[in-house]
Amino acid sequence: MSREKIINAVKSKVLVSDGAWGTFLHEKGLKPGECPEQWCLTHFNDVKDIADSYFAAGSDMVQTNSFGGSRFKLQQYGLEEKTAIINEAAACASRQAAGDHRWVIASIGPTGKMLITEEVTEEELYDAFKEQAIALEKGGADALCIETMSDIDEATEAIKAAKENTKLEIICTFTFERTLKGEYRTMMGISPEQAAHASIEAGADIIGTNCGNGMERMVDIVREIRLVLPYTPILVHANAGLPQNIDGRVVFPETPEDMAKHISALAGAGANIIGGCCGTGPEHIRAIKEALKNH
Repeated sequence: MSREKIINAVKSKVLVSDGAWGTFLHEKGLKPGECPEQWCLTHFNDVKDIADSYFAAGSDMVQTNSFGGSRFKLQQYGLEEKTAIINEAAACASRQAAGDHRWVIASIGPTGKMLITEEVTEEELYDAFKEQAIALEKGGADALCIETMSDIDEATEAIKAAKENTKLEIICTFTFERTLKGEYRTMMGISPEQAAHASIEAGADIIGTNCGNGMERMVDIVREIRLVLPYTPILVHANAGLPQNIDGRVVFPETPEDMAKHISALAGAGANIIGGCCGTGPEHIRAIKEALKNH
């Protein structure tokens, strides 16, 4: 393996991540109600093609088609007994696209279970994240991207399970929304400062934010995190603007040029890895890459 650690690579330059995966899958034929992660087994080449497209656009790293790959999420499709092989295949697809010189940051999303309502225990969460993390490492991931988190307790269990059972770098990102007071909070009321500190204390190597906001608002969130953690690498996966409902369809309005014009400010605020989330595609990533050349 010729890849250095991501936390070392970001010391010399801002890295570019990938964009959305769900939109791509639907364009390739994923039907409403169908399990996206199952495509890692049934449409492996189509999944790999998504990673290929992002690398062709300039990404230094890509995620995996495993966001809903926990046992709890797959249980909704009767696929819980295939958790390990689905996640291993997800990492394998992105690994094949990445080759030897680029990174795979495997996606782990929320389970959909709430500790506060006692529908799941900490031990059950830990075991589910452990199973997913081990399989993603086996498939060839370099790092685990625990993303779209809103609850510190769930995020902590995911980080601990990953850190204690794999040798991978750990990324943890939370999703924030701006309140009427202009503050940023998760749906559980967690601030960027609280989320960042909790992630580091649990063992994360890289912290950050994804989804929920366009690139412009991410600048404020990164500044808030950077104030309290001046040296920890920060990853940002921004939406292509705030979603709009147009003729019954959810549309993300920001063009690649719209996103690119905020890249200099975002990097200046302290972001070390920049990519996209909902509504972004290879053209957005290409624009981000170009903007960083001029930063």
